[in-house]
Amino acid sequence: MVYKLHNKYSIFLYYKKIIRMLIADDLSRLLEILPEFVKEPLEKHKNSKYLIEVVMDLGRKPEARFLYGPEYLSKSLVSWNDLNFCIKKIGHFSSDNRSGIEYTLHRISSIKNRNGRVVGLTFRVGRAIFGTITIIRDLLQIGHSILLLGRPGVGKTTAIREIARILADEMEKRVVIIDTSNEIAGDGDIPHPAIGRARRMQVSSPELQHQVMIEAIENHMPEVIIIDEIGTELEALAARTIAERGVQLVGTAHGNYLDSIIKNPILSDLIGGIQYVTLGDDEAKRRGSQKSILERKFLPAFQIVIEIHERDNWVVHEQVDKVVDQILAGYILYIQRRKINNDGSVQIVCENFKPINFSIYKNQNDIDTSVIKKNGLVT
Repeated sequence: MVYKLHNKYSIFLYYKKIIRMLIADDLSRLLEILPEFVKEPLEKHKNSKYLIEVVMDLGRKPEARFLYGPEYLSKSLVSWNDLNFCIKKIGHFSSDNRSGIEYTLHRISSIKNRNGRVVGLTFRVGRAIFGTITIIRDLLQIGHSILLLGRPGVGKTTAIREIARILADEMEKRVVIIDTSNEIAGDGDIPHPAIGRARRMQVSSPELQHQVMIEAIENHMPEVIIIDEIGTELEALAARTIAERGVQLVGTAHGNYLDSIIKNPILSDLIGGIQYVTLGDDEAKRRGSQKSILERKFLPAFQIVIEIHERDNWVVHEQVDKVVDQILAGYILYIQRRKINNDGSVQIVCENFKPINFSIYKNQNDIDTSVIKKNGLVT
């Protein structure tokens, strides 16, 4: 049985364009873990190179999820024995219920019941793809810190893995990867060759990621730090500390848009933080705004923010400090959208965007454009 997933066809076409550039994804090593009635259909499947993940839930039919949509692999239901068969081959799960296969980029995650027994497994296929960051290669040469935003599964980790390789091999920088879940450089003590000459520091527990970030700076003299999934207040603070020491940062965070990070009280420090400021009557009248407004607190840890909407459709925000000021003031933004065409060329388009959640003006007709220009909010 095949059924559609919304907005997946464009991703399928994108992967079809670059599938010839894939490093060997070691899919056979992932299939070895699966029971025979799940493994056999995948070995014979004509579209196995487009496989994203395999899902096995107790009492349900096993399911394969491809770029174009999911399919059931068998009419048989997954039993306790099937799950135990996989678990014995996987071995140990970490405190965040994840595991991997040594020297590969595959990830296995578990779902547990109230008693701590595994009732579901997700086998995520890990692939290293060359050419994924062609769309922003010019930004890497500038040397500014870059934050990648996007929903889970859109390709953030794939992108920063390729960024690490480009910075280490082609730009010859000292790159250290903070690999909390072993997603960037794979499981095991020897990192996957997809990261090139970049070094990898593993994290024994997700709660300790911020400590390892600081340790990397103090002990290993990196020029670039790569961090996947910045998600806590301590990690955001560590990122700010690293930026203040003059080290280039490349990180990811969950969130589709820049304004979603501004509204996130934990992650807003990455882009300068926000605070309420009360204006005097004369100043509020001069600005044509309310008396209580939001302003940025300090310089952002990241100078560039990139929203990954689709794998070949990215929005770039350069000069993040000015962009955040514009969003908080409710001004119209001029955003830079980058797309990869079918011939592999990069198309850059300038678009207008009007944030509505942060408008401080009583009336859009009250906006004094001379004040905008004076404060350097329009370039």
